[in-house]
Amino acid sequence: MSQLKDAILSVTARGDKAFIPYIMAGDGGLEKLKPTILKLQQLGVAAIEVGIPFTDPVADGPTIERAGERALANGTTLRKVVETLTSFADELTVPLVAMTYLNPILAYGVEQFAADAKGAGIRGLIIPDMPLEESETVQPALSDAGISLVQLVSLTSTPERMERLTKASEGFIYAVTVNGITGARSSFANELEEHFKRIQSYTDTPVLAGFGISTPHHVTDFSSFCSGVVVGSKIVDSLVNEDWAAIEELVSASKVAAVK
Repeated sequence: MSQLKDAILSVTARGDKAFIPYIMAGDGGLEKLKPTILKLQQLGVAAIEVGIPFTDPVADGPTIERAGERALANGTTLRKVVETLTSFADELTVPLVAMTYLNPILAYGVEQFAADAKGAGIRGLIIPDMPLEESETVQPALSDAGISLVQLVSLTSTPERMERLTKASEGFIYAVTVNGITGARSSFANELEEHFKRIQSYTDTPVLAGFGISTPHHVTDFSSFCSGVVVGSKIVDSLVNEDWAAIEELVSASKVAAVK
């Protein structure tokens, strides 16, 4: 079993739901990466998704796009993020999930990236612009390094496509809750519970909800029919505003959800 999947299952096994916050590496400077990750870890999150800024993102909403622009303006690169994470990897107690695009990995060198990422505490990888059919570009090197390649499943995926994606996904299934970009939402489609049950029917890998989740109520609602949630834009906004109380409230909701 992958270390990422094991970490999520250990959370659900004790009766909680997995909470994975997304942060943009380099937003506010790379010097903030260590204290932010260690504080989130202290709050009891299951894993932490570390976004790598990219000049041409395909799914980022305004909040994360602006965070990426600020990070790029600070000179943030994939290599610098990996180096920064490596400097405190021995203090990590939760797995990191890197979210980056394919081109920076190819420019880095796939094998070298996988080896360096392992040393940086990265145990999962999301590549939103890489279709399943091209996963062999990185899969062998990632497998050798013990890094799970997480697949995204959209609302528009056909049943056949959904089954292929869920069976290929490692660590967890990233189930997208909306048709569109990231960002806070006030409401979601009514049929999502059935959609998530359909995804879970194909695999024993945990299914987590992501995109648009921004309130404790969202966290408890989604956690009632999946293994947990990924929260991005609200976390990014809260970090910019240094509003740790809002972040703690979101994390706490994942624990309350498990007992409802």
